Amino acid sequence: GAQGIGLATAKLFAREGATVLLWDVNASKGASVLEELATNGSENGAKAEFYTVNVADAASVQATVAQIVAKYGRIDILINNAGITRDASLLKMTPEQWQQVLDVNLTGVFVCTQAVAPQMIAQTSGRIINASSIAGIYGNYGQVNYAATKAAVIGMTKTLAKELGRKGITVNAVAPGFIATEMVGTIPENVVKSMHDRTPLGRAGTPEDVAKAYLFLASDDASFITGAVLGVDGGLAV
Repeated sequence: GAQGIGLATAKLFAREGATVLLWDVNASKGASVLEELATNGSENGAKAEFYTVNVADAASVQATVAQIVAKYGRIDILINNAGITRDASLLKMTPEQWQQVLDVNLTGVFVCTQAVAPQMIAQTSGRIINASSIAGIYGNYGQVNYAATKAAVIGMTKTLAKELGRKGITVNAVAPGFIATEMVGTIPENVVKSMHDRTPLGRAGTPEDVAKAYLFLASDDASFITGAVLGVDGGLAV
């Protein structure tokens, strides 16, 4: 939650008056985000806290969830946004690159959801929103690890929607297309232009575009939506 889409989401939810409990492995970035949220969200009395958490570490996640429940008594929204890339073609990808992406992008979703779900079941309400990707629907060259995790997240989302729906919990996914985050800075300019050209709206999305989709799915307006995959891709999937 300390950069990119996660940061934009934290800012937006803070402005909307949510108590934002921000997780990231980068403690220094997390601290700077708290300062920013305190300034930008102060007019709404926004509250924010930062926890240094590795989402793939079940013990760390369970301990943090217990701490939050002890303090606040409930958890209303879980956004499984953590994600990394370790790109390489199949024949060049190392076992470490494969496993690192699976640990964060897929196991992290499982670990965090399993930790939070019991509290949502107890309170008979909750919103779980998972970050997938257009790569998980159509694949993407050099991202067999990333695409595999994002496809799996869609399967997990649909399964959890069936398991948790009668408990008052909705589970949905957002599938962004080409989004202008920090990672774009590492992509060659000609590739960026190609992605713009392939997108019907003719531009990259912004982190705020994805954050607004998260906000909608977390809102009362989406109370009868579950098991859905909302594309935020500028028409790239058309």
